[in-house]
Amino acid sequence: MAAEKKTILVVDDEPDVRTFLSTLFEDSGYATVKAQDGIEALSRVKEKAPDLVTLDITMPNKSGVKFYREMKESAEWRKVPIIIVTGVSGEFKAFISTRKQVPPPEGYLSKPIDKTEILKLVNKLA
Repeated sequence: MAAEKKTILVVDDEPDVRTFLSTLFEDSGYATVKAQDGIEALSRVKEKAPDLVTLDITMPNKSGVKFYREMKESAEWRKVPIIIVTGVSGEFKAFISTRKQVPPPEGYLSKPIDKTEILKLVNKLA
């Protein structure tokens, strides 16, 4: 019997990015679930916690920062690795990495997304 595929939750408000990442991950043997904002992402996590999350920061409704904080403050989900994938500059990386309430993200990539880079990170963390 084949091992169950690891599931990656792809959170991004841009449909093209969600499609790009989920196709990339599925082609690499992962299962994916998609969400367009922090609200949808949280409901997906409640349905079934993913093995890893790729998270955009700038989104309508609930931002990636709020979702990130909720994940890392939750005893149930804090161990889920999160890779922040954003067009926001390195200043944001410094900001999120210095927050005292939450640990820094397990991974951080800026857009445009480098396929090799993100797969290397996902394979290491998932």
